[in-house]
Amino acid sequence: MPNQPAETAGFSRRAALRAAGCGFGALAFAGLAGRSRAGAVAPHHPARAKRIIFVFMQGGVSQVDSFDHKPRLAADDGKMLSFDDARVLANTGSRGGNHRVMKALWKFNRHGQCGHWGSELFPHLNRRVDDLCFIHSMHTEGVAHGPATLFLHTGTTTQIRPSMGAWVQYGLGSESDNLPGFVTIAPSPGNGGARNYGSGFLPAAMQGTALGRAGAPLPREPVRDLKPGADSPQTLNLLEGLLAGQRELHPTDLVIDAVGKSYELAARMQLMAPGLLDLDGETPETERLYGIDKKTTETFGRQCLLARRLVEAGVRFVQVTYGDGSANPAWDQHSNMPEHAKHARAVDQPVAGLLIDLKRRGLLDDTIVWFGSEFGRTPYAQQNGTGRDHNPGGFTVFLAGGGFRPGFSFGATDEFGAQAVENKVHMHDLHATLLHQLGIHHERLTFRHAGRDFRLTDVHGRVVREVFA
Repeated sequence: MPNQPAETAGFSRRAALRAAGCGFGALAFAGLAGRSRAGAVAPHHPARAKRIIFVFMQGGVSQVDSFDHKPRLAADDGKMLSFDDARVLANTGSRGGNHRVMKALWKFNRHGQCGHWGSELFPHLNRRVDDLCFIHSMHTEGVAHGPATLFLHTGTTTQIRPSMGAWVQYGLGSESDNLPGFVTIAPSPGNGGARNYGSGFLPAAMQGTALGRAGAPLPREPVRDLKPGADSPQTLNLLEGLLAGQRELHPTDLVIDAVGKSYELAARMQLMAPGLLDLDGETPETERLYGIDKKTTETFGRQCLLARRLVEAGVRFVQVTYGDGSANPAWDQHSNMPEHAKHARAVDQPVAGLLIDLKRRGLLDDTIVWFGSEFGRTPYAQQNGTGRDHNPGGFTVFLAGGGFRPGFSFGATDEFGAQAVENKVHMHDLHATLLHQLGIHHERLTFRHAGRDFRLTDVHGRVVREVFA
């Protein structure tokens, strides 16, 4: 009878869904081939890039010891001069007083046809400068690692907001149905932890999929239990039936929907991910390119190689973190600047190899490689010692591919490398610029939450068009 409740008819809707659940698994598998791009939407304008690889140097690479050449440091080495100290300014609002100038610990030379200055710290990357677009005038928010790292990833120092990778996946979707749109390789548990690849108030399906952890070698099977077993269809049937019952009881619960989507993605990943994550099939030449054949570079080389394989397979946003997983981030040399050399040896060849590999495969044209830290370091010795303190006021990042000008430098810090002074680029501006190259207008990528529209760049950000090719 049309108006009779299902329960009084002797067969409830919940029971019907449970009973029908045995067919959902087959339907899910049958639908895999019928979808082309998971969640993709039309971009706001023609895109120059399809994807991003963010190579995150956790802790703060010293710009004045790497790519921001400042002869004044050598001329005034050892002198006590007045500088604005970011920590003192943040805590008291007053200047930081006198500090001992510390020259660069590594010799600088010009490299490539563009003649960009680079120190001996990164010899392999120095050979790639003609492919790189340097921004020397970065500045950001937060004087400690936690706030600055959160700001780098989410555009805020304190609030729970979506990470950039989640925003990109929300805006463009994934290029592959069988893989996540956002993957983070070896993320750090500290300084924001999972918030740095979380979805915030966006749908939970937008959060990053983590592979491995900082400070540990990438396991040969980064994701366990990916190979489908004989009972996989029956397991999926059971799960879908259970979720159908929960949806009936809680029709507005978005968490249930997210769980369902995660199981669907896991089932699809079984079709593709096992072979994708297995690096053993790469040629010896490729392994040498990334430094996988050497102990010093093996770990990060495997991470960079996996990043290339992931973007080649359709992952939209891949983050590769270099960190040691401890409370003190890898590049955080407050009292022992020579430690920078150890970390540089671990990442220099793998990142250069990634650039070479992307270029020779024709992927660099529409893939952005973004290399940078949450902030830079001071041009003076911290407490007159042998290290450098945090410096959010002026630092360097570089970009490659994706429509950025190769062999180009933009912006400048002052003569000591302390503060950005020419063509300053805020972290909000960098976010806006990266989104623009993906075809996204940063002011139009919004999500309504708590009564207002939010975006990655909050109410700030400008597109830095001068760095476009």
